[in-house]
Amino acid sequence: MKLSEIKDILNAEVLAGEDQMGRTVFGGGGADLMDDILSAVAKGSVLLTGLNSEQVIRTATIAEVGAVVFVRGKRPKEDIIKLAGAHNLPILLTGYSMFVASGRLYMNGLRGLDGSW
Repeated sequence: MKLSEIKDILNAEVLAGEDQMGRTVFGGGGADLMDDILSAVAKGSVLLTGLNSEQVIRTATIAEVGAVVFVRGKRPKEDIIKLAGAHNLPILLTGYSMFVASGRLYMNGLRGLDGSW
């Protein structure tokens, strides 16, 4: 699924990586704990999270996540946006909860890499 489709499905705002909305992600997952991100979110997937810190960007970079979506309208500070931009990591912001955002993506065909969400 293209990031531009995710943006539309989630009524999201692009905070970093506007030029990368043509990027394709191959799965998705949601997590607020760093251990879960490292173990459950696969390379090239989209990460939905309510955790709003630099550690999310650093962990997503290590895990080679394709994009991060901040849920529940949790707008990251400018230093987090700049860090994501420095790592060419697209980040989006949606007002939906993680549950609703996950469901909307699932209903539109995005799955976890194991076939689940």
